[in-house]
Amino acid sequence: MALSKNDVEKIAHLARLQINDADASEVGQRISNILEMIDQMQNVDTSEVSPMAHPFDAVQRLRPDLVTEKNQRDYYQKIAPATQDGLYLVPRVIE
Repeated sequence: MALSKNDVEKIAHLARLQINDADASEVGQRISNILEMIDQMQNVDTSEVSPMAHPFDAVQRLRPDLVTEKNQRDYYQKIAPATQDGLYLVPRVIE
């Protein structure tokens, strides 16, 4: 499927790309090659292939949800610029 210069300009506009006239024919040829490859892939007989939910039969290993560090809130709040009632005070950013 060959694309015209007008088709390439429309695609470039939709993709918000700026393609100069010198490169338009090369871009059109590349897009045409991609569309031809897609046509070839569409013609492959997949009736004997069972669908897969995931290409790998892998199971994600999860670690146990355990606390591994002690609570250091008091230490961190001692070195913070400003705290109140266990909370960090920060400058107001929205008026």
